[in-house]
Order: sequence, then structure tokens, then C-alpha cells
Amino acid sequence: MPLSLNNIQTKSPNKAKKRVGRGDRSGMGTYSGRGQKGQRSRAGASGLQTLGLKVQWKKVPKLRGFNSSKSDNQIVKTDDINANFKEGEKITAAALKEKKIIKKENLPIKILQGKDQLQVKNLQVDKNIKASKEVASQLK
Repeated sequence: MPLSLNNIQTKSPNKAKKRVGRGDRSGMGTYSGRGQKGQRSRAGASGLQTLGLKVQWKKVPKLRGFNSSKSDNQIVKTDDINANFKEGEKITAAALKEKKIIKKENLPIKILQGKDQLQVKNLQVDKNIKASKEVASQLK
């Protein structure tokens, strides 16, 4: 028999949720399944206490600090560019990885000012590599 919308059935019929506190004749009236007195019968009793998990939960150390999900820039100094690139070369992520200046190609890259200014002229920088203001003025 092919499956279609008119012959879909669940594996087990849906069981109605037990409605608590709706009169004595319902079977769950008066104390509503909580028993008579005590901390567990009161409103607002902690679920951790009723399950005996509060002591275990207190033993778990608090997570402190802040971990950013934003990836950090891979920093390339102008000194590295002076040492590894010649005039007119194109600076790309693949070229930087090949010369072992950066570790990963897919993370963002930023060129920062090192000890020396850029001495290599006519460099072509890939559009997804960012540069600081000082370096950007030297690249033009």
C-alpha cells in the first residue's frame, strides 16, 4: 500500500497529558499527586532538590571568563614582507602560507607595521587581506 496523507498512522496513539488539580473525581485532585506536607509538596520546590541533584550540581565548577567565537586575525609584520617578497609580487594567503608566515589560509589576515617600514615597492595585495592605516598608506 503506497504511503499517502490519508493512511499515515503513529506507532502508538497519543496519550493525553494528565490534568492535575481539577477536582477529586478526576483522580488527581486535592493534593494533586504531591502527597500531603513537606518541601516537595510546596509550590516552587526546586526540581534539583527533588531529584537529589543539587549536591552534584554544586560540585561542578563555574565556567568563568569569556571565549569569543570570532576568529582572531593572523598578523603579518612589514618586516616579514620585506624579507620574503620582491618588487611587484602579489601578496595572497596562499603565498604567505607557502613562505610559512601564516599557519592557515582560511582565517583573516592583517598586515601591521613592524620595526621597519615597507621597503618593497609595487606590491599587489589580495582584496581579502586587511592592512593597518600606516601600512595601507605605504602600499599605495
